Amino acid sequence: MEFTAIDYSIFALLLVLSSAIGLFYALTGDRQRTVQEFLLANRDMGCLPVALSLLASFQSAVAILGAPAEIFRFGTEYWFLGCSYFLGLLIPAHIFIPIFYRLRITSAYEYLELRFNKTVRVFGTVTFIFQMVIYMGVVLYAPALALNAVTGFDLWSAVLTMGLVCTLYTTLGGLKAVIWTDVFQTLVMLAGQVAVIVVGAWRVGGMARVWRVAEQEGKISGIDLDPNPLERHTFWSLAVGGIFMMLSLYGVNQAQVQRYLSARSEREAKLSCYAVFPCQQIVLCLSCLTGLVMFVYDREHPLAPTQRPSSYDQLVLYFVMDVLKDLPGLPGLFVACLFSGALSTISSAFNSLATVTMEDLVRPHLPGLSESRATLLSKLLALGYGLLCLGMAYVSSMLGPVLQAAISIFGMVGGPLLGLFCLGMFFPCANPTGAIVGLLAGLAMAFWIGIGSFVYNSAAAKGTANSTALPPVGNLSTVLATTLLPSTSAPPGPTGLQRFYSLSYMWYSAHNSTTVILVGVLVSLLTGPTPAAALDPRTISPVVPRLLCCLPPKIRQWLCCGGADPAQAPAHANSTEKSKGVPNGVAHPGPDRQEEEEEEQGYIRNSGAPICSVQETSF
Repeated sequence: MEFTAIDYSIFALLLVLSSAIGLFYALTGDRQRTVQEFLLANRDMGCLPVALSLLASFQSAVAILGAPAEIFRFGTEYWFLGCSYFLGLLIPAHIFIPIFYRLRITSAYEYLELRFNKTVRVFGTVTFIFQMVIYMGVVLYAPALALNAVTGFDLWSAVLTMGLVCTLYTTLGGLKAVIWTDVFQTLVMLAGQVAVIVVGAWRVGGMARVWRVAEQEGKISGIDLDPNPLERHTFWSLAVGGIFMMLSLYGVNQAQVQRYLSARSEREAKLSCYAVFPCQQIVLCLSCLTGLVMFVYDREHPLAPTQRPSSYDQLVLYFVMDVLKDLPGLPGLFVACLFSGALSTISSAFNSLATVTMEDLVRPHLPGLSESRATLLSKLLALGYGLLCLGMAYVSSMLGPVLQAAISIFGMVGGPLLGLFCLGMFFPCANPTGAIVGLLAGLAMAFWIGIGSFVYNSAAAKGTANSTALPPVGNLSTVLATTLLPSTSAPPGPTGLQRFYSLSYMWYSAHNSTTVILVGVLVSLLTGPTPAAALDPRTISPVVPRLLCCLPPKIRQWLCCGGADPAQAPAHANSTEKSKGVPNGVAHPGPDRQEEEEEEQGYIRNSGAPICSVQETSF
């Protein structure tokens, strides 16, 4: 089916409005003249726009195509991922956000310098840059390729238009433009998905009939309590493994941390995290309903064998173009929905990459950089990463079968970075050597399993009639956390390393982050735990160390740096001192935030309470 003029007009309207938002924030307010305004939206955002931006950042076009295809093929078992959202968002709200927000940092990786040293900070920053540069071109190219295959929409026109528009509003409008365009694009995504569900259900006799037929055909899944970690999807892999995936996204990823820090208060930041929970559930339910409607529609209006998609990630587009073919404008709305997902994800990548490059790599080496020059350089970095994204999209077009391996690199890196932050926050004994060795061990384990799984499943796919496809899941990190999916009928009896490579992708983040923590703690204990006097109590979460008090005194003493009271330790360098007087270019809060500042000081005093005292009565 070819697009009509109305469809092209709706798609063009999306691009025009997104650009207009960027221009508006470039020409109003302080006109992005300071680093704080450009990178942190002047720390003045409310909880609702931040929440919708958090949702949009990783609700990519790949997810819009992939999640319904997952339900179409395997049923609604994937919906149980929603069980992980509660703890996956509650833990960041009560552990990660208070630490990041009260340190008044701009880059999440500045925390690593405050907790360990500058070397660990650079390691974390470089790892994140590698992760984001690899995926941002793929996220732009992959949906454009699928759209071109199904609709004939010109491939490189779409890639160039989207990339340039995104670069424009990100560079001109800063984080505030990114957040408000995310809000607009989230509404477009929801409208596109709802339109497809409503029209599709109407064409097959209503939603009640869709549910009834799906139930009769076994697509409404029950709870699978199989504890086998090699099973691709079970309740445990989705509900428990999904928690670690959510933490790697909403706990320590710079794109999300930056949005928390843009909130006008810590309370607003926490509320935004709470507000994401129902939004994520709504998006997940919409994806499930789309998949079920697709399944029933396909039974009653099957495509001819020559028209069927060559891969499952094109299923949604074939379905949409067939269902909406008699309704001019709605195909254009869904294309706008699809590319809204791409725009929101890519703009988050540009802005977060510009932030970590500026704050972690440039500013420490140019301490005398003026505010105006720092702001200009931040904008140039955003522009540079935008152009790099277009280059990475071209590279992605030449990867061929290796494209999926490149996609999986994103997820391979997310777990180890989560482990590095958890090592610092929850284990006072961890030292810089343990942090670096733990991170390297986690990355080595992640790439070993990821590449091994890719090779193993590629070899297995050659012996089966079932084709493999992009992992169809509900958000970007999960999509990128996988390697090639095993086919519906996996080869029997994997043995040895084959079993290791058959680990469910939902456990990747948990496995890799745990590796970092275990290796990091062990190396720290062998090389000498961090002295209590060297610990900044603000960088340690009071939650887990207090739980260690049930352990024997000797072990408790090892893990808690000898049980010393950090509150009585000598004064140590704070974030301002380590940034030569300017904490990442962010001014201290003014009088209007005095109440919040007092609350922060109370937190710091409480954090300085004995983390785990050996004088306590042992059990």
